[in-house]
Amino acid sequence: MHGLWSYPGIAARKAFAGRIPFMVFPHGMLDPYFKRAFPLKHVKKLPFWMIAEYWNLRRADRVLFTTALERDLAAESFPWMHRWIPEVTALGTTPPPAEAEHLRGVFHAAFPELAGKRFLLYLGRIHPKKGADLLLDAFTKLAPQHPEIHLVMAGPGADEEWASSLRATLTPEVASRIHWPGMLEGELKWGAFAASEAFALPSHQENFGIAVVEALASAKPVLITHPVNISPEIEADGAGLVAQDTPQGIQKMLSAWLALSPEKRATMGQQALATYAERYDMRRNTAPILRLVETLRNKTP
Repeated sequence: MHGLWSYPGIAARKAFAGRIPFMVFPHGMLDPYFKRAFPLKHVKKLPFWMIAEYWNLRRADRVLFTTALERDLAAESFPWMHRWIPEVTALGTTPPPAEAEHLRGVFHAAFPELAGKRFLLYLGRIHPKKGADLLLDAFTKLAPQHPEIHLVMAGPGADEEWASSLRATLTPEVASRIHWPGMLEGELKWGAFAASEAFALPSHQENFGIAVVEALASAKPVLITHPVNISPEIEADGAGLVAQDTPQGIQKMLSAWLALSPEKRATMGQQALATYAERYDMRRNTAPILRLVETLRNKTP
């Protein structure tokens, strides 16, 4: 079962519990961020949690979390009712589909104005939860001191009301260095990673962060916040920089990145690729999930 707060969870429990092993992937839907950000929605969820959703998890043979941090945070959403059998099974991605030089060429052919430019890449929904406003604010403050750096804000939502209001506050000089290519897919997406200097995701909540892992697979350092649940591993490995998800935290992180020497940025990029290979290569990370499936299958009554 993937996700919570819908009828199929009840159906799975009724059909399978005690007869056929089943597992549930919450995919971050038990993060206490949502309780803080949307307290009224949390109150509305309480009856469904007590009557149905908690029992879906309690009767599941495993509840799968993508990080240890996601597992631990899940217990905080309903701290008085949270017993289940947890298992951490990391997600990941496959490597880029082609050599970096080819991918950069594809990207620059589509966006020639960025050829030869240094830029930071944001790739995701242009949404308040992702901290896009924090990144734009920090870049705006630092741009005058760093005229060589650009920012690419790639993803859907750039023309929606909230994003449009942010764009309206930009000065012409700063706006000329912020690029909005829209949603990127396939080789264009991988080309954006290859052509970038680093990847930035100042999110307020991210149970894993596939785009972060894609950046690591492209040998790009990541500039992320503590609520991105793989941030402890990134910080421990030195594969990027990690900050608080506040205006001050993001500005300090960007300043620290821009102050690094080219040699240190290159070393961090090499570590990013090593971290991907060690922790987030999906060709390896499928194995623990398959072993768990086999273990539960062998216990079928």
